[in-house]
Parts: sequence; structure tokens; C-alpha cells
Amino acid sequence: MVKHLGLVLAATGVLAAAPAGAAQLKQVGTIAVPGEPLATFDIGVVDQEAQRYYLADRTNKPLDIFDAKVDAFLGRVPGFVGQKESNDVSGPDGVVLVGGEAWVGDGDSTVKVVDLATNKIVATISTGGKARVDEMAYDPVDHVFAGVNNADDPPFITLISTGPDRKILAKIEYKDATDGAEQPFYLASTDMIYDSIPQIGPDKAKGAVAEIDPRQGTLVRMLPVANCHPAGLVGGPGDNLLLGCGAGDKEGGLPPLTVVIDARSGAVVKEIPGIGASDMVAYDQGLGLYYTASRNMPGGPKLGVIDAKANALVQAVELPGGNPHSVAANETSHHVYVPLGVKGGGCGGCIGVFAPE
Repeated sequence: MVKHLGLVLAATGVLAAAPAGAAQLKQVGTIAVPGEPLATFDIGVVDQEAQRYYLADRTNKPLDIFDAKVDAFLGRVPGFVGQKESNDVSGPDGVVLVGGEAWVGDGDSTVKVVDLATNKIVATISTGGKARVDEMAYDPVDHVFAGVNNADDPPFITLISTGPDRKILAKIEYKDATDGAEQPFYLASTDMIYDSIPQIGPDKAKGAVAEIDPRQGTLVRMLPVANCHPAGLVGGPGDNLLLGCGAGDKEGGLPPLTVVIDARSGAVVKEIPGIGASDMVAYDQGLGLYYTASRNMPGGPKLGVIDAKANALVQAVELPGGNPHSVAANETSHHVYVPLGVKGGGCGGCIGVFAPE
């Protein structure tokens, strides 16, 4: 269960007026992760219906399973390659829920399908690359899975049928992408899959969002995005997409920024300064809040809180360290889960749990 504690975070920054009636986010506890101290990990997702939280745990080499009703560790699914010398060939990586299954990327360019009734790997699908299958998305209308090989050259996205045959439908290479490819997202309002492309060509300030037709298996267009270096991607109200920008990382030369675009027009809806340097992002539809795992912010990592209606930064929760690049939101309890690694995380390697006061 959640271990309540003196706050691991140093402070909570309030940067703008919060939405009417909204409470400030604070840390309410931690969830212990058994086994080797949690050092490296990747994506976490919440099964909103079953109230389970799943985390790609590279340190212990499984998919970890947590009860999201009481925030307690339940068990794990072994069978992944674990942490290697390079993250490019480590796993597990991305996680997406497909009905009663979890589809999980691994470091050997495979997708492993986990039956969530038995918590066993029931299929392994090769994408034919040399490096990991990283972040991923699922189109439940057309029953298409999309997994990104971000570390291959060129990076590519693989579309796979989630039917019984688990047939590979298409492989789309991003030939102009010069810094990999990141988090994809299926947007129901357009029935399209979108994928963050950090950089197009030699200019770090020029990125894009790829729009993919899951029915035709084709790249429809690239939506250009400036000064963002897109990484995380999640849908919000209407046709809005929030881009968790890498901008703000001290190595990138761009100021911290998060961007909202209109998926239909490709136009920038709002540039949100003051928060960036993020990897994964998440959205709580019930509260109308986006969250950014802004691990590389100048001055230290932050958990960004953005009002999805006003597209405004309302809070930046200071995090202690531990490479907090993964974030997931529980739309029932409104708990927010941020894994904190053993190195600098302040809790010996755990899941930080945050909630509105």
C-alpha cells in the first residue's frame, strides 16, 4: 500500500492561477518496488477499468503490476532482456493495453504480448529492427497497434493487427528524422495515430508530429513544430495534442517549452513557457489536467501540471531526482504515478504517488 511520508519533494511551485475549484497537487506517499533497488525503468500506464498500474521495470527485467485502488505492489511478469549497456537495446520499454492484454516493447526489437488474466507472455512479435521497440499506441476502432523503434537508423513505426493473427500491417520509416522518434498516440476524434518526431534535419529547433493512417498503413503528413523537440504526446480536449517538449534540456540550447497543437489543422494552439525538458506526458480527463515528466528542467526535475482548458501551466512540483521521466494518471482516484530511481530519488527506488490536496 502507499507509504505516507515526509515529502520526498523539496517544494511545490505554483506558477499560475489553478482552475476554479482545483486543488494543488502534492505527494501523498510512495509504493515500494521489491527486488533489486529500482534504478532503470521506462513507461508506466494505468488500466482505468481494472485499476491496475503497469511499469516497465528494466532493473528487475519484468513488467511490474500494482493495484491502483490501494497503490500496492501485486506481482510481475518476467521474460524481458533487462538493462543492458545501452538503453537502445534494453527492455522492457513501452507498454500499451489492448483489451485483456498488455503489449510491451523489449530491447531485442520484439513486442511481447502479456495475457493479463494469467500474467504470462503468450506471444512474441519481431519488428525486424536491431534495437528496442520503445513507445507505443493502440487504435481500438481499427484494432491496430503501433510500436516505435526509436533507436534504429532510420527510426520506424510498425503497425500490427491486434487480431488473432497479430499480423504486421505496415512499417513506416522516418527517413528525415535525425534524433529518433518518440511517444505515439491514437486520437479518437480524427481516427489517426500521431507520433512525436524530435528533430527533422540538422536543426534541433525543427521537429514534427507524424500523422499516420492506421487503416491504410501510410504516413499522411508531417506537422511541423518549432522550438520544441517533441518527445511526449497525449490527446486532450477536442482535437488538441499536448507535446511534451525536450526543449529546456541544457544540451539542447532551447528554453523550456510545452506546446499544444490542433491535430486537424496542425496549427499551434498554445505555447506554454516555463515547463519543458520532458519525456512522457499524461492526461486526466476528469480533472482536465495534463502532467509532464520534466526530468531535465534547469534547476532540477519537475512534475508539470497544466490546465487543459486554458492551456496554462498551473503548478510545477519539484522532484528529488531519480530520472523521473515516466508519468501516468489514474482517472478514478486522480493519483499520479512517477517512478523515482534509486540514484537521487530520495526513496531507495520507488513509485512516487501524487494527488490533489
